Amino acid sequence: MTQQKNGENVKRVGIIFAGGPAPGANAVISSAVISFLDKGREVIGFYNGYEHLQKYDPFGYRLQCDKHYRVFTPADVSGLRGARGIVIGTSRANPGKLIHERSDLNDKTKSDSLQRVYFALVDHGIDALVSIGGDDTLKTANFLHEFQKLLPAGAHRVKIIHLPKTIDNDYRGIDFTFGYFTAVDFLAKEVRNLRADAAATNGYFIAETMGRKAGWLTYGVGIAGEANMIVSVEDVDETMMVREEIVDPVTGEKRIEQRLSLNALVDRIIRLIRTRAVKEGKRFGVIVLAEGLVEMLPEQMIRDITKDEHGHIGLGKMNLGQMVAHRVSARHKELYGQPVKCTGLQLGYEARGASPHAFDIMLGSQLGIGAYRALVEEGLDGFMVSVSGQLDLTYVPFAQLIDEVTMKTVVRFIQRDSDFFKLARFLESRTEKIDQLPGQS
Repeated sequence: MTQQKNGENVKRVGIIFAGGPAPGANAVISSAVISFLDKGREVIGFYNGYEHLQKYDPFGYRLQCDKHYRVFTPADVSGLRGARGIVIGTSRANPGKLIHERSDLNDKTKSDSLQRVYFALVDHGIDALVSIGGDDTLKTANFLHEFQKLLPAGAHRVKIIHLPKTIDNDYRGIDFTFGYFTAVDFLAKEVRNLRADAAATNGYFIAETMGRKAGWLTYGVGIAGEANMIVSVEDVDETMMVREEIVDPVTGEKRIEQRLSLNALVDRIIRLIRTRAVKEGKRFGVIVLAEGLVEMLPEQMIRDITKDEHGHIGLGKMNLGQMVAHRVSARHKELYGQPVKCTGLQLGYEARGASPHAFDIMLGSQLGIGAYRALVEEGLDGFMVSVSGQLDLTYVPFAQLIDEVTMKTVVRFIQRDSDFFKLARFLESRTEKIDQLPGQS
């Protein structure tokens, strides 16, 4: 953690946005830009995250103005706060792809892309970088911060400040991330539409929502959309697990892991369907599943799924909603002699470019201003900007957000003893054990 008495030496600031889109992105960018320009600083927006920065070579891949970056003016961001999309674009380019432990920062081969980013920033006169993105982008920001600690004395240091972004809301250090409430609102409306469709056609929809490892988006969508059941990684307990023998592909060593039983998940949904049919006379509903459940499935089911630049498996490629829907229908027929109409689908991508919710615009704007205050007024380096209470700005050091050993960002899950968890359980439909229900209704 580094802190200087002031930020007067911050004259030229770079901004990058990386990872998936999120509503409110332009509120963050425009407010940050205006804050710096208003105080006589220059602001450079680098296009498409780290895509061009990590390729930088002063003798080969040079960065060109208006092609690889733009120099912002006040006119560029006027009226931009509520606009959809991302004015400087984004990508999942990962300059820290080969960094797996602290010692890798000293390895010239493994840190080559990070070095290119650093020299690109230095050669373009950047004094500070405002990083906007999710947990992987925070991890990269920390890599750049730590990498510079290894530079020779007297070398130019680029200060790093990170602004948290994700519709998944799985960040430590902040209560809610910008884009989350827009995504919840947008997708909850879709779930309510599905509920009306289900009621009209006497069927069930099993909607898989984005959210990565944690269930924040799934819970928000399920609660606001009045889903009949919500199942996320936080809901998986011993009753839903199965033991699996895993063989390490490198060492050949065997280990036993607890994995999600797809049959247990299906039976849980069947209990809901039968309870509603027998006790309430209702033969329709919507179940919302978190895409993070895919990572908990048995290894043989997910081992061939491709991974992204940050090593995450493509959760959406499994199409969990459709797979579970098919199995639910078949299982219901096996148990009760007749299938149930069950349709699976995926929700999420359509929310990332939605028109931002007023709260996300306000939250994003405050985070953007927070970047200026952190760098210039507080003289901070290696911090994430956060808010609490009435959008009061706070600053969290990277060290509190990053695992010291793995150097990965620590994901925030919903706590099972939290009131948010209990709210979802209270509002969803009741279920009873199948053996307590008549075989036919």
